[in-house]
Amino acid sequence: MNPYTILNQTELQRVSDGITRPLLENCEAASHILILVWPQLGDFDSLEYAWWLQREAKKLPPEKLAIRAVGIGSRASGTRFCEYTGFPTQNLFVDPNAELHHQLKLYSGLNLPLPGLSQSQKAWLNLLLMCAGFGSPGTLREVFRGYTGDRQAPQLIEDDEIIQATPLPTFKGSFFQLAGGKGFQRPFELATLRLRNMVEVLSNWHTYVPLSAYLTQRGGTFLFDTKGQLLYEHRDPGILGFAANMSQPLSFLSSIETDSFTSAH
Repeated sequence: MNPYTILNQTELQRVSDGITRPLLENCEAASHILILVWPQLGDFDSLEYAWWLQREAKKLPPEKLAIRAVGIGSRASGTRFCEYTGFPTQNLFVDPNAELHHQLKLYSGLNLPLPGLSQSQKAWLNLLLMCAGFGSPGTLREVFRGYTGDRQAPQLIEDDEIIQATPLPTFKGSFFQLAGGKGFQRPFELATLRLRNMVEVLSNWHTYVPLSAYLTQRGGTFLFDTKGQLLYEHRDPGILGFAANMSQPLSFLSSIETDSFTSAH
């Protein structure tokens, strides 16, 4: 089944006003529709994906691309998420029980039974195993890329940007030039951004993750034309696997400029 059928019938709580509305409402004027089904709003993947969208926002005018995102959490989770990432509250919807994820048959993550533990405890242990690479292909490789750098990825932090990532001391982005130069993702650059995200979430854990039962649930990306034809999809295989090309997570959108998409990923 084309995921558009499910998404077009979905109504969820919108973060901006707390009203339950159709997910695809007011998307008709755009030439393309991008639907992001995120894991927990306090998940590494959700925060990092939103960061990339804000970075490329000027290249994604609303007349070309209508963006709607759904994350696991509450309206309070969504409000905090948008305050931190800059993602528009009117474009974010929340699904507290991951019902849309299940309808779309997205990967629920490692689910070892672990008898004698509560649902929350099972989720935590399964999440830790996924962070170690079990049931989460590519996670360790992606973690290491954050430390080693990536010449196929763009520079992530501007030289004059002030970095505050506890427990690190405050420093300027130009510091990363010492790790290898400029114009590409330098060693420790991505790891620093991820550390900043981790500190934000852990400092506001119960806001971001009001229910820990869905910690392992993964997300997906779906791009459609105005007729609902699926042009691209990516189903996350594990933690830090929210894009087919993690060096350039939004590279699949480059085709919008030429309207050259001919098949789904």
